[in-house]
Amino acid sequence: MVEALQGAGVVVTGAGGGIGAALARRFAAEGARVVVNDLDASRAEAVAEEIGGIAVPGDASVIVGDARDALGGTVDVYCANAGVASGGSEAADEAVWALAWDVNVMAHVRAAQALLPEWLERGSGRFVSTVSAAGLLTMIGAAPYSVTKHGAYAFAEWLSLTYRHRGIKVHAICPQGVRTDMLAATGSAGDLVLKPTAIEPGDVADALFQGIEEDRFLILPHPEVAAYYQARAATPDRWLSNMNHIQQKWEAGQ
Repeated sequence: MVEALQGAGVVVTGAGGGIGAALARRFAAEGARVVVNDLDASRAEAVAEEIGGIAVPGDASVIVGDARDALGGTVDVYCANAGVASGGSEAADEAVWALAWDVNVMAHVRAAQALLPEWLERGSGRFVSTVSAAGLLTMIGAAPYSVTKHGAYAFAEWLSLTYRHRGIKVHAICPQGVRTDMLAATGSAGDLVLKPTAIEPGDVADALFQGIEEDRFLILPHPEVAAYYQARAATPDRWLSNMNHIQQKWEAGQ
């Protein structure tokens, strides 16, 4: 039990299923008051009813005000979890790139803009960004997703280094495959790279709460990602060559 979360006002976006629903359930189990957000109102309401939370459906980019009101005026923890898994190459339509940028990056920026003035004034607040291992590494067959998840990670990192001395806690969750609808939508690339080591959404929630207890920024539900990240930094050409072999294997199977 994380004592600091008992009675806390928590918002989880994209919480109608998958990782978001698992986070909402875990925060509620810890005694938090949880706003469940999702574009799909019926899914948000179902999860909220299950956990005794409050459904605030709608676009994650603009729900901070309504969520704050629903919690009685204060948001203590904001989980920027809503995301879009946009596949394709550099040739993907600009609309695909724009949507990925808006949901995977700018929704986080807009939430921070709405939350930080109050958090900085009182000297506390917790921002949880669901990124992806793709934000540390990359993902074959998904340029818009990979690029924007790098952006989401960079923004979470910037928030942490800028405001940690002023009481703001930031966590970046970077799992590989998680058994959700989003994994199913990755198709053959996901089957090759992500599915063999995929974990359950509840495992991601467990990893986050361990990270909260240990006051860690980077949350790796797949611990092996740390070694991949180190290899990418230390020997980038070797790492890129290894990733290209996976790319070729994927192309051969198409």
